[in-house]
Amino acid sequence: MTVRICITGAAGRMGRTLIEAIALADNGVQLRAALEQPGSSLVGADAGELAGLGRNGVLVADNLAAVIDEFDVLVDFTVPTATLANIALCAEHGKAVVIGTTGFTVEQQQQIDLAASRVPICKASNFSSGVNLCFKLLDMAARVLGDEVDVEIVEAHHRHKIDAPSGTALAMGGVVANALGRDLAEVAVYGREGQTGARDRDTIGFATIRAGDIVGDHTVVFAAEGERIEITHKASSRMSFARGAVRAAGWVVRREPGLYDMQDVLGIRG
Repeated sequence: MTVRICITGAAGRMGRTLIEAIALADNGVQLRAALEQPGSSLVGADAGELAGLGRNGVLVADNLAAVIDEFDVLVDFTVPTATLANIALCAEHGKAVVIGTTGFTVEQQQQIDLAASRVPICKASNFSSGVNLCFKLLDMAARVLGDEVDVEIVEAHHRHKIDAPSGTALAMGGVVANALGRDLAEVAVYGREGQTGARDRDTIGFATIRAGDIVGDHTVVFAAEGERIEITHKASSRMSFARGAVRAAGWVVRREPGLYDMQDVLGIRG
C-alpha cells in the first residue's frame, strides 16, 4: 500500500525538507499534494522544484478542500490557527494527520483531542529519533537522581522561531516533572532577572536562545553538589525531524482513531 501524503507550508524551510524526505524514503510513501497559504507567489509552482529536486508533477495548491481526495495523511508543520483549521477538515473527511506545529494553548489542544476521537493523529514536539531517545534517558535520570539535583533546561533555535520555550524543551520538562511527581505548570521558571533569591530545589528552569540559523539544541542539566549530569541533543539538519515525520505518516495512517506521538511510532513507550 502506497501512503499518499499532503504537505502544508510546502515552500517553508520545513516544508521543503519534508518534500525531500518523502522523495528519499523507502517505506512506501508518496507526495501527492502540497499547500501554501492563499496569495503566496508560489501557488502553482512544482513542489519538487521548490525542494531543489526537479519537477515531480505536484503543483502547490492553496486550498486543502480542493485536494482532500488526493491524500491519505496530512503532515502539518505550520502555525496553530492554520493547523487547527486543517485538522478539522481532515477529521470531517477521515484523513490521518501528523502534527509538528507547536505553541498550542490548552483550549487548542482540546480541539486536537476531539479530532483524534474521529481520525488517527500523531502529534509530537519533536520527530527526531534522537530526541525521543533523550526523553527516555531523561525519565531514567530524573527517577534515579530524584530530589537531590537542580534541573535546568537550555534550548537554542534560529532567529525565526516564533514560540518560546520550544515545544521540545517543554516536553523535556514535562518528562522530568512527571518522573519527579511534580506539576510542570506549578514549578516551571521561565528566565530569571534581578534579585531572585536562592533557588527553590523543586523548580525546573528554562532558558531560551534565539539566534542565527541554529536548527535546534536542547540540554537538560541535573546539577548536584559536586557533580552534574547533562543530557544534550543537537540537530544540525531539519532532515532528522523530516525523516521522523515521514515515518510517522506511514505509521499513523494504519492506526485506529486516537492521539499518538513519536514514542508510539518508535515502539518505546513505557
